[in-house]
Amino acid sequence: MNIKQIKELIDLMNENNLTEIEVELEGVKVKLTKKPQGTVEQVITPVVQTAQPAASKEEAPKLEEAAKQGKEVKSPMVGTFYRAPSPDDPPYIQVGDIIKKGDVLCIVEAMKLMNEVKADFGGKILEICVENAEAVEFGQTLFLVEPV
Repeated sequence: MNIKQIKELIDLMNENNLTEIEVELEGVKVKLTKKPQGTVEQVITPVVQTAQPAASKEEAPKLEEAAKQGKEVKSPMVGTFYRAPSPDDPPYIQVGDIIKKGDVLCIVEAMKLMNEVKADFGGKILEICVENAEAVEFGQTLFLVEPV
């Protein structure tokens, strides 16, 4: 699913006064919910992951070792990774934090849309695998979490 298709869904919602729409296409499930103030929240969940981006030679052994210890949280889309809601705010999470299902972990910006990445399970953050404001790919590991 690309940004143009997401924008078309938003237009469809606005034209038909819908408050929620959910679509599954190309192995990605997109759910758009209009908040009371008229903003739109996106929750994008990969349904089937067919390929993983190749890790660099330096990070491959590190990721493999850490992956044995924890579970990966991967990017649901291509975009820019942000650890905090704004530059002046503290990060959503730090290494060592305990998270629970539904907690916001970060934001991935795609085409000026800020998409919250939420935890699918609870655990302890072992590693943050990308730097703030770094470009990320679909399926790229963002966090390693030790399930609790």
